Amino acid sequence: MAKIIGIIVVFASVLGGFVLSGGKIGALIHPFEVLIIGGAALGGFLQANPGSTTMLVFKKSLKMFSTRFTHTFYLEVLSMLYEILNKSRREGMMAIEADIEDPNASPIFSKYPAVMKDERLTAYICDYLRIMSSGNMAPHELEGLFDMELASLKEELEHPSHAVSRIADGLPAMGIVAAVLGIVITMSILAEADNATIGYKVGAALVGTFLGILASYGFFGPLAAALEHDAKEELNLFEAVKATLVASASGMPPSLAVEFGRKVLFPAHRPTFAELEQAVRGR
Repeated sequence: MAKIIGIIVVFASVLGGFVLSGGKIGALIHPFEVLIIGGAALGGFLQANPGSTTMLVFKKSLKMFSTRFTHTFYLEVLSMLYEILNKSRREGMMAIEADIEDPNASPIFSKYPAVMKDERLTAYICDYLRIMSSGNMAPHELEGLFDMELASLKEELEHPSHAVSRIADGLPAMGIVAAVLGIVITMSILAEADNATIGYKVGAALVGTFLGILASYGFFGPLAAALEHDAKEELNLFEAVKATLVASASGMPPSLAVEFGRKVLFPAHRPTFAELEQAVRGR
């Protein structure tokens, strides 16, 4: 909701200020300027990024108006970790082998549909539970493996933000390209054009610069920042899982292991100690 309000504020402030100053909205409507700027930006984006990144950016951009990293989702993740660690503590690590080999058929995992929708998170949890069940890795070795994977995961999660940020940085220059082309057109008709036509052409050229700067700082720059924040929240969740499983591997009881994970979460949506305790007892 906040992002939608932000977009409305940008439009209302810029266009409202323009109209109140005596401007006419029709003077800003130049489809070919949009084609030049948008097409050049899209072409540069496609050149700079692999196809997988392009699709990921579009998918994540459409999801920016809502977030799954909520108080409720964090409680589900921690409750699921508690339940599976509690089962392994009571019945032995081999007891959870069927759960981690086929999470979709697991009675534990199936209780948490929001977690199951995130295939990467589910695979991440299952992979490390599988490693822990082998019984051949010391806690510090497990933590080292976590750190190596999280380092590569960080690069992957931040790539969409970096890709959009580069486009945002280039959009003002694309606006200048559109403006220069508009001036070229204007100069080519000086001999036969009247003052009104020349003024219209120059105005259209300036609109190109305006659109490039507005798109950069009003929309694509904030989108890059939103994608970066989303990447940080996702990475933070993976770090919370790491803290929980390493604590468990070090001999901590499940109730204390999930508390390690809870403390790693960002404070904005972090469940309280009492809320987590009530959630795991309810399970």
